[in-house]
Amino acid sequence: MSPKKIYYENLADSIIEKFNKRGIEGYYCENAADALLTAKRFLTPGCSISWGGSETLNEIGLLEELIASDHIIYDRNTATTPEEKSAMYSRIVTSDYFFMSSNAITIDGHLLNIDGSGNRVACLITGPKNVIIIAGMNKIVTDITSGIDRIRNMASPPNAVRLGYKTPCAELGKCTNCLTDDCMCCEVVITRKSRIPGRIKVMLVGEELGY
Repeated sequence: MSPKKIYYENLADSIIEKFNKRGIEGYYCENAADALLTAKRFLTPGCSISWGGSETLNEIGLLEELIASDHIIYDRNTATTPEEKSAMYSRIVTSDYFFMSSNAITIDGHLLNIDGSGNRVACLITGPKNVIIIAGMNKIVTDITSGIDRIRNMASPPNAVRLGYKTPCAELGKCTNCLTDDCMCCEVVITRKSRIPGRIKVMLVGEELGY
């Protein structure tokens, strides 16, 4: 095992101890393939599943496998009209499992997320019975302030480019604290504890994943 991998595993173990105190279940996966297998082990026969927008879930191949599975899938991308989107969201918030990543995670166990429409962070906060977060170790930060800075200046700009948003960060590569129509930073959510023990499960992956 390389020194970097050993460092990732040691750091993950420390963060998982902090998660335990916060009612959050923590797991460490050495690589993306391990993360994919671990994620699927949580699922039960006939369960309903949905997810929030996440490049990480795409990169490990989870979304492709979920869509092709026999589980009940609530995919918001299949809803086109306002009525369909509203009905789909009603299903998503009652799903058995909701997958997402986290924009940043502090070494003290805080989950930091920034959203545009808020649907992803809403499901993190309440609704789905289980929230499974998959995050590469590149998302780890020292504290809340550095985490929000990371999201705004390292994660949001390339994500805005990917989504085709017309934000200053997409053009300049840094946050200008904008209030544009396409603003991605409408909701800033800090999760410091899960009131329902084990509802939130965080899988830390010893690779760089997502933005």
